[in-house]
Amino acid sequence: MSSKKNKGGFVYSTNPDFKPIDQEEKTSSIKASEQDLRIWRESKNRGGKTVTIVKGYIGPDEEMIEIAKKLKNLCGCGGTVKDGEIIIQGDFRQKVTEYLNKQGYKAKMAG
Repeated sequence: MSSKKNKGGFVYSTNPDFKPIDQEEKTSSIKASEQDLRIWRESKNRGGKTVTIVKGYIGPDEEMIEIAKKLKNLCGCGGTVKDGEIIIQGDFRQKVTEYLNKQGYKAKMAG
């Protein structure tokens, strides 16, 4: 399968003033104190491996990738950003919650 990003659903426009909407304009950054993040532990459909998932982040993907990078360095493990969620390998809910709260996010453990 290929993972092509949709650029607004248009192929061609005859309008000379037409400008596609950039990803940056669609998602604006919300202050950290207004973010309501939930930290989950999950092992279902992962071959028995436990992961920590951060859900509820609203903002550009670049910022979410940067947060994921910092969390991976903090926990000393791997992880990824997928489908609007930050996935960290292993059960690090306590560390992740403490770090996000120190950064000003409203984060709490759920599930």
